[in-house]
Parts: sequence; structure tokens; C-alpha cells
Amino acid sequence: MTSPKHEPPPPAGGPGGGYADRAYRSAAGISGGVLLLALAGWLGGDAVARGTGSTPWLALAGLLLAVPLIIAFTIRPAVFANDEQIRVRNPFRTITLPWSGVDAVRASYSTELMAGDRKFQLWAIPVSLRARKRAARQTARAQAGSSRRDPFAPPAPRRRPGSDPDGTIRAYSDQALAELRELCDKHEVDPESRPAPAIRWAYEVIAPAAAGAVVLIILFSLR
Repeated sequence: MTSPKHEPPPPAGGPGGGYADRAYRSAAGISGGVLLLALAGWLGGDAVARGTGSTPWLALAGLLLAVPLIIAFTIRPAVFANDEQIRVRNPFRTITLPWSGVDAVRASYSTELMAGDRKFQLWAIPVSLRARKRAARQTARAQAGSSRRDPFAPPAPRRRPGSDPDGTIRAYSDQALAELRELCDKHEVDPESRPAPAIRWAYEVIAPAAAGAVVLIILFSLR
């Protein structure tokens, strides 16, 4: 069971004395994936039900190719982290690595995990300049409102999730990156005994997509 992504980690002296398991996903990616799956099912189902000749077979092969790829790039990506390790589930593979093998977690054009001479992208935590600008505007409005607050007014509401103690509001990707960096900084990396990442390829995604592509090629070549 994972704790909500907006809750702060439990203190070191609390129950268990460690950092609760967390899961990071892109809400926008999941929403877009559900819409794409609904659209593909509607168009593909209509072609199968009403198509003639080889059209139903082409539609089925197209669905066999498209559905796994849509799931892989929208719904599947996730990052799971706890005190001991980080597990990155990308579209076509899953990377599991103890924190003692992670050099840094950084964000440039995308969020990246650095492990020695290897670099892994974190698809589930996209970098959004629009979200950063929106968070900056919300911070400015909140600070302007607090400066004009009546001293006899009721107490201010609780600090919103994703904001710093000083009231600065962060974008979701920046908040997630800060939490992962906090975990990474707790562990020292020994270059001589660096653990290797465990990589598992997502054959449950690759196999049906490849089969759909092969069937499409065969059907088009027979037309």
C-alpha cells in the first residue's frame, strides 16, 4: 500500500522509523491514455462490426498494435520509491536499483536518474514548464493575499499539499523530484561496490505490439 503522493514522509522517529513507500504517476498521461483507448475501441470496434473484406482483420491487427503501445506510454509509467530502493517502470522496461547505486536524480528537459555511466529517464515524472509557471503565479497570489490579510481575520487555511514551509508552491514534478533527492541524499555511493540495476523488459507489451505489426505487414502485402 502506498501513501498519497501529497503527504509528507513520516519522521525518522515515527512508527517504522523510515520513509513510507510512494508511487508517482502522471495524472495527465493516464487521462490521455484512457481517452485514446476509448477512441481506439470505438473506431476499431466499428470497423470490425461494419467493415467488409479484409477491413475487420486490419482493424483487429491495428488494435493489437495500438492498444499495448497506448498503455505503455500513458498508463504504465510509474516510479516507486522507499527507503531502500527506487523502481522505475518505463514504457518497455522496469529498472530497479538500490539507492546506494544512484548518483543523482535531476531534471533537465526530462527527469533523469544517474547511476554511474548510465542514465534512465523517469517517464512518470515529466518536466512541465507550464506547471512551474502556474505554481509560481499561485505562490505570488498567496503571498500577496497574506501581506494584505487583516490582523483580526480568522487564521489562514492549512498549507496546501506541494508547498514549502515558507508558502512557496511547487509543481508536481518539482515536488516529486525533491522527495526523490531527499531519499537519494541519505545514501552514500561506493564506486567499488556499486550495485548494478536490475532491468526487466516488458514482454507483455512488446510481444502483442510486435505481433500486431507483423500481422499488419502481412495483410497489407496480400492486398
